Amino acid sequence: MELIPHTKDLFDLSNTIASELFKDSVYPWDILDSIKDFILYIGEKLDPALYDHPEAGVWIAKDAKVAPTASIGSPCIIDREAEVRHCAYIRGSAIVGKGAVV
Repeated sequence: MELIPHTKDLFDLSNTIASELFKDSVYPWDILDSIKDFILYIGEKLDPALYDHPEAGVWIAKDAKVAPTASIGSPCIIDREAEVRHCAYIRGSAIVGKGAVV
């Protein structure tokens, strides 16, 4: 019996915009070297009616709440209904999922 759970056992990939990134991974850390390029790839495909693109490599859902004191590095996607609170620091290569609170 293997003690390390596989990606498919840890995550419900039907609820993330990153499901394509994880589809061929056995373990969650398999995707670490691909996150940055994936965010830049998928960010360009996001619907501009639903996502703002305030700076290069950053996409923020229009219904997300982001405090003016938050720091968001590139590349980054803040997904729908997420909340990035006062003084949050997101250094980049990050996807903040739907409804997440940072």
